[in-house]
Amino acid sequence: MKLNEITDNEGANKNRKRVGRGIGSGTGKTGGRGVKGQKSRSGVAINGFEGGQMPIYRRLPKRGFNNIFSSDFNTVSLGRIQTAIDAGKLDGKSLIDASALKAAGVIRRIKDGVRVLSDGELKAKVNLEVAGVSRAAAEKVEKAGGKIKLLAPAPAPAAAAEE
Repeated sequence: MKLNEITDNEGANKNRKRVGRGIGSGTGKTGGRGVKGQKSRSGVAINGFEGGQMPIYRRLPKRGFNNIFSSDFNTVSLGRIQTAIDAGKLDGKSLIDASALKAAGVIRRIKDGVRVLSDGELKAKVNLEVAGVSRAAAEKVEKAGGKIKLLAPAPAPAAAAEE
């Protein structure tokens, strides 16, 4: 077999429909769109429109509450930190903060801070500088001989705008 003999299976690629190419093509004139009206024009998006009937998103009641000022933390387990230290991606002797975790590939992006949870075992003596830590995780870090420094929360956006 040669490179110029390689082909797709029969029927694997369909030819595209060429609309508006004359009356004899079967898809000429209106191009398969029917006749007149809003939907025959280009750029139509009538999502959620139900022909004048009250749409379902307006018939159903709203539920719950979405706090726009809530913080979105990266959660990292102690076991994941220990794995990164064992792999040599994190230096257990230096300060471990959000930027060090990002550089090691433990977290993908720095959100509103890092919160450490207690899943897994921690053998290394580590110095953490994070936004939050669970009680069980704090006990495990101190048991291993490490220290935790909690960062102050960022001020709310509304309070910053008033100043």
